[in-house]
Amino acid sequence: MAKTIRIGSGAAWWGDRVEPAAVNAERGDLDYLCFETMAEATVSAAQVRSRRDPGFPGYDTYLEDRMRAVLPACMRRGTRIISNQGWINPAAAAERIVELLRELGISGVKVAAVTGSLITDRVLDLTDRILENGEPTSTLAPTLISAEAYMGAEPIVEALNAGAHIVVTGRVADPSIFMAPMMHEFGWDPLDHSRLGPGNGLGHLLECGAQVTGGYFSDPGFKDVPEPWNFGFPIAEVSEDGSAVITKAPDTGGAVTLQTVKEQLLYEVHDPANYITPDVVVDFTTVNLEAIGPDRVRVSGISGKPRTPTLKVSIGCTEGFIGEDMFFYAGPGALRRSKLAKRILEERFKTVNLQADEFRVDFLGMNAIHGDATPDNAPEPYEIAVRVAARTKTREEAAKVGREVDGMAVSGIAHTGKRVPHQDRTREIIGVWSSLVPREHVPATVTYFES
Repeated sequence: MAKTIRIGSGAAWWGDRVEPAAVNAERGDLDYLCFETMAEATVSAAQVRSRRDPGFPGYDTYLEDRMRAVLPACMRRGTRIISNQGWINPAAAAERIVELLRELGISGVKVAAVTGSLITDRVLDLTDRILENGEPTSTLAPTLISAEAYMGAEPIVEALNAGAHIVVTGRVADPSIFMAPMMHEFGWDPLDHSRLGPGNGLGHLLECGAQVTGGYFSDPGFKDVPEPWNFGFPIAEVSEDGSAVITKAPDTGGAVTLQTVKEQLLYEVHDPANYITPDVVVDFTTVNLEAIGPDRVRVSGISGKPRTPTLKVSIGCTEGFIGEDMFFYAGPGALRRSKLAKRILEERFKTVNLQADEFRVDFLGMNAIHGDATPDNAPEPYEIAVRVAARTKTREEAAKVGREVDGMAVSGIAHTGKRVPHQDRTREIIGVWSSLVPREHVPATVTYFES
């Protein structure tokens, strides 16, 4: 029989649910369980926290929760784990996983840490232009706090080839995490775009977790799915030719259908014929999809093109502060009172000389999402939350937002409902810019630990 491997999703982002990963570990009959927990801003946010908190270890804040949930079943069943939960400190994450294994009484497990994606110290020497505006990357020097290149699957494959049972990385591109097991198990050459195209395409289908099993797809009354409180994370049964069946663990909610797979296939894909990843340029226009049973969709025919000579790098920069707060109106006349409250605040911010690069007042429930595109004849809501926000250069200016909103409690108008803020109403803004770096200047290092 042709060889197949079962690869399951354990997370689609940093804040994803833990329970579906535990279900996949226990009932998914997996060869590999892969966790994707990073986004463009994750590294920058981690760098900011590291600057403020010397005790921050630098890895995913939910690393322990996720590993405690899946390690017993994965170790018992022989399931290997791949994760980019290392964030800005994969070695520390690997060491913590080893400690957790020892706490469980599990010894002899090889854990690998993949580093090399963090290039903050030399990014301005390696890059030329900012992709978003064409300006020299040198213009970012005064505000630069982090730079992370998107690495591919090769260093993960190196670790798997060396016998690592768990591999934890920094910034590796989302689909590459899922493709690395295919390259390892099937012996795919890292320059064979005819194989890596399908593999990376399958990784894209898995990387967003429950989105392909009905999560982001679900829309009641239009696109209903069973038990949306119990979404199962996806599993791919992958064959050596790069085809696969997308499914999910038994007795879980959600659905795997042609519709759910098609939506995820095109999610965040600007050009379906040229989906650029560190490993390969994927071409989705040749794909074949076939429903072959309940919650089983066969995917084949995805193709690929040679990889690019450069890697994308995300550059995090400080860009000032946001001050934000809100208050509420309900019942007849809520919109009328909200409009007067907006006028009051606009005048009071002139009084306190608010220095803001951007200022806005939104009516949640009325126009906060569509803004000026909200129809003039939109029905008046029964209740409204008035959100006030300003983007400023300093924290002191941002703090003026909360101070003036506090005043609305007794110096506002009738029926003002004021929340008690239980969190800081000012926050630092981290802007993320993009550039390209020659891939040969981003070498990976694999370090091994053992429980």
